[in-house]
Amino acid sequence: MAMKTTLEERCVNAIRFLAADMIQEANSGHPGLPLGAAPMAYVLWARHLKHNPKDPKWFDRDRFVLSAGHGSAMLYALLHLTGYDLPLEELKRFRRWGSKTPGHPEADCAPGVEVTTGPLGQGIAMAVGMAIAEAHLAAVFNRPGHAIVDHYTYVLASDGDLMEGVCAEACSLAGHLKLGKLIVLFDDNRVSLAGTTDLAFTEDVLARFEAYGWHAQRVEDGNDLEAIDAAIRRAKEVGDRPSIIAVRTVIGYGAPTKQGTYKVHGAPLGEEELRAAKERLGWPTEPKFYVPDDVLAHFRAAVERGEKWERDWSERFARYRAEYPELAAELERRMRGELPAGWDRGLPEFPPDEVGTATRKASGAVLQALGEAIPELIGGSADLNPSVHTVLPGKGDFQAPGEKPAGVQGDAGGPWDYSGRNIHFGVREHAMGAIANGIARHGGLIPFVGTFLVFSDYMRPPIRLAAMMGCKVVYVFTHDSVGIGQDGPTHQPVEQIASLRAVPELVVIRPSDANEVREAWIAALSRDGPTALILTRQNLPVLDRGRYASEVELHKGAYVLWQAREGTPDVIIIATGSEIHVALRAAEILAEEGINPRVVAMPSWELFEAQPDGYKREVLPPEVRARVAVEAGVRLGWERYVGTEGAVISVERYGASAPGSEVMERFGFTPGNIARVAKEVMARIP
Repeated sequence: MAMKTTLEERCVNAIRFLAADMIQEANSGHPGLPLGAAPMAYVLWARHLKHNPKDPKWFDRDRFVLSAGHGSAMLYALLHLTGYDLPLEELKRFRRWGSKTPGHPEADCAPGVEVTTGPLGQGIAMAVGMAIAEAHLAAVFNRPGHAIVDHYTYVLASDGDLMEGVCAEACSLAGHLKLGKLIVLFDDNRVSLAGTTDLAFTEDVLARFEAYGWHAQRVEDGNDLEAIDAAIRRAKEVGDRPSIIAVRTVIGYGAPTKQGTYKVHGAPLGEEELRAAKERLGWPTEPKFYVPDDVLAHFRAAVERGEKWERDWSERFARYRAEYPELAAELERRMRGELPAGWDRGLPEFPPDEVGTATRKASGAVLQALGEAIPELIGGSADLNPSVHTVLPGKGDFQAPGEKPAGVQGDAGGPWDYSGRNIHFGVREHAMGAIANGIARHGGLIPFVGTFLVFSDYMRPPIRLAAMMGCKVVYVFTHDSVGIGQDGPTHQPVEQIASLRAVPELVVIRPSDANEVREAWIAALSRDGPTALILTRQNLPVLDRGRYASEVELHKGAYVLWQAREGTPDVIIIATGSEIHVALRAAEILAEEGINPRVVAMPSWELFEAQPDGYKREVLPPEVRARVAVEAGVRLGWERYVGTEGAVISVERYGASAPGSEVMERFGFTPGNIARVAKEVMARIP
């Protein structure tokens, strides 16, 4: 006899079994979370989530982040059921080549997927960034009677998310910032991939979050729709703290022999177990991908609700525009993702100077000018503003509104509230990177973040995700080589530049002087996708561009900086960053000996590779096989430019604690050594 269920219970089961059928059809996936967490997902999407399935990019929508990205089948089921452009045929192609339903959520692959998740902890940390963006934009644009920016960020997180260090970093900061529109639903099923959480995770999660400054609740029965609904409502009433709701669920709920066990986490149920689960919960065993008409109609009411929400918002925005035309125009520009007119004019220009300046300091000067021209620039560093120069003076501290505590020190100045544009991430590099991704994905803001280059390793996962998602994030990585000196090998990056260059879609730029820094910032802000600026601690001369090629050539990635005389060069010396200046002096030594050297500045491999083949051959003529690359990092990858016959002057070990100039000399970064190596290469090539 069929089990009697209410319409809402059947809606929950539709989510469960669409997901389970997808996974079974693909013979791959994670059924445990969708079967257990479907009730809380239903309550959120049917009763609380403000969204418009017909306009997934509506700016004032609530954001939903499935941090537990292995539950992607549940998200795709929700998107299909509520009327997004994700037809049933795409659900049947789950995890197949070219489908809109990949194994873990990928931003924009299916409409309605806000961010790319799957690496645990990243989603909840990105959600913190989204909540920061909402709070900042609301503070900047809302006016009395005009709540134009007013939405929540919801997260569905697993115990695995909460185990990750990036979650601890981001949620600690979220509590400090009192981000009241951030609500996390914790799928508390006490089971992870390899066994029960008792193996490794026995802390009091809610007590930890309360210590962070969060509002915490527990729902004991993950199938109790009314209890879940009441908890979300209470969370929305708490405006001065982020909220976490631990919902006690049963992983793989309904699967008779596998529910509650780790075996249901990451493998299809199997045909027999799936059939038995459907029978147990009163769901037809056939056909697959079954959705009753009344269930679909109930879900599709989201379309009408969403269109009304957006229509009401548009009417309110029209009234806002009438009263505040300049603010409205500014917000519309940001929503379109356009930069202000003339943003790249009037930036600092640096006169030739043999003493010069550190490129980190030049970057700070350029950033301050950009901060005046581009009001959506927002960011900071991992407690390193005085060292990496990522402060925007006078633009305020992004903090929970209130009196600035007595004795607080810092360089920002200006307001102490959510309108501030200087974010103090604390010593939290991993969270900083993920939060920046969330800010970028939210829209309306362009984030920049800064730390020492060697600590880019701490934020590698979000850098990778930024590249996948095409997030416009600018990374300011300073103290870029063994040239930083006495801090020693723990702080001297060696392998990091090569590692960053290995990330697809990430543009890495290592400018050689202050004017190239300006152009590097222009390049970073002119493109979509992430950019890493690699900058020095030590002073570098500012080149006389009357004698050398223009810094504007940086946008081509590599260019002929100087050549002793016209014609085909005898040897090509390729360098980046601080090594450019040593290479130029080496070339002068060679020229004095009658050799015709060419110095090629190559600040960005990625920008160079995007140039036409003809240009690349102009800069690096194939017939000139005598080539030397000079960079204070590992040689990995330079072979593509020097070939098997060329040489690379590099650093193939960790550094040493000594004055920077001495360290560079001992590693061979001297004019004499570069000239010597160049002559050796010329001698062995016929």
